[in-house]
Amino acid sequence: MSETEKTVEAEENPHAKVVLQAANAMTKASLKLVPPAVLVCIVVFTILNGLPGLLGSVVGGVLAIVSALATLGLMRFSAGMDPMFVMVIALGGYVLKIVLLFGALTLLRGVSSIHPMALGVTMIVAILVAAAVEFAAFRKTKIPTIIPASH
Repeated sequence: MSETEKTVEAEENPHAKVVLQAANAMTKASLKLVPPAVLVCIVVFTILNGLPGLLGSVVGGVLAIVSALATLGLMRFSAGMDPMFVMVIALGGYVLKIVLLFGALTLLRGVSSIHPMALGVTMIVAILVAAAVEFAAFRKTKIPTIIPASH
């Protein structure tokens, strides 16, 4: 679906508009702050562990960034759907990401040219930074809500 189609869909569906607005803000925030955090990890682990530290941090950073962007991609994909299906896709996507990440880490487990601590710490840093900036961006996004009157 092109950006024009998404814009038309968002105009027709107020829920889609809100979800796309939040996804855009979260994507911009993530792309602004996560790569520098990964770069800091790459520099630190390269200094501490040489080439294995560099490779471990690069692989960990790529896995974490792809994981974070996949979540935002699922938000955009499911924006026009019924909110119940949005939750199904979110939870299903989360389970799929966890399985794929465990699979990737299992395959990388015996690779001696990748420093495991560099990979793990870089992934943790990138995922935590992504979660924090996405949360902050979501909170700043103006989302219309209905507050029922007290009885």
